[in-house]
Amino acid sequence: MKKHKEKIMECVFMFSACISILAVLLICVFLFVNGVPAMKEIGFGKFLTGQMWRPKNDIYGILPMIIGSIYVTGGAILIGVPVGILTAIFLAKFCPKGLYKIIKPAVDLLAGIPSVVYGFFGLVVIVPFVREHFQGNGQSILTASILLGIMILPTIIGVSESAIQAVPQFYYEGALALGATHERSVFLAMLPAAKSGIFAAVVLGVGRAIGETMAVIMVAGNQPRIPDSIYKGVRTLTANIVLEMGYATDLHREALIATGVVLFVFILLINTAFSLLKRKEG
Repeated sequence: MKKHKEKIMECVFMFSACISILAVLLICVFLFVNGVPAMKEIGFGKFLTGQMWRPKNDIYGILPMIIGSIYVTGGAILIGVPVGILTAIFLAKFCPKGLYKIIKPAVDLLAGIPSVVYGFFGLVVIVPFVREHFQGNGQSILTASILLGIMILPTIIGVSESAIQAVPQFYYEGALALGATHERSVFLAMLPAAKSGIFAAVVLGVGRAIGETMAVIMVAGNQPRIPDSIYKGVRTLTANIVLEMGYATDLHREALIATGVVLFVFILLINTAFSLLKRKEG
């Protein structure tokens, strides 16, 4: 009877895994079948390197959106990754138990806040702050980067803390036995051992940042042009799709799906780059 139960559960797990793989394959097929022909009709070079997006004139160039996505995601990484990793280290090895019971639920709460609420926060708080203390009207790359940096914190903190907590305690104790201080034991013994999980946290954070739409639309300015300053407005790939998909038809609609193909490939390249870096470091 026990063997039958194990066999049944094995089949259930296998079925669930196959469903996940099938879902990914169907998404890939839909994107490439609908997007690649549009890229071919427009011209791969014109589509990827064109600097103007004018659907009414059948001009589809997504270079400004590609650069905008890179700038906003890069800014979010510069802000969110150091803060997230240091916070995870603090929670895992330095935080008093009483304070941990306050900070940990607050971090978990950040993960549950809807994107549109983050967008309203950015529109009401961050945009006026940037407008008053920096250049421009406040809706800019800088504003979007700050907001996305805040939004990726729960992912980076949660995964990084779990990775640090999973490091065997004898790493820490061995470093102490060799004369290292508490700080050196954590940063030079435990942190390198947890780098695999921290890399995973960074990858997930990058994926969250580059795939975010609603909050970015509300604070980035949504201007399809190549920015020459972090204080200028910008439109990302995801924002471009959401803003125009509702009324797009024919080639315009297919061009937006092709934009999704570029975004999909972009995320794959980022994940591959992180995997290669992780393997090289290992």
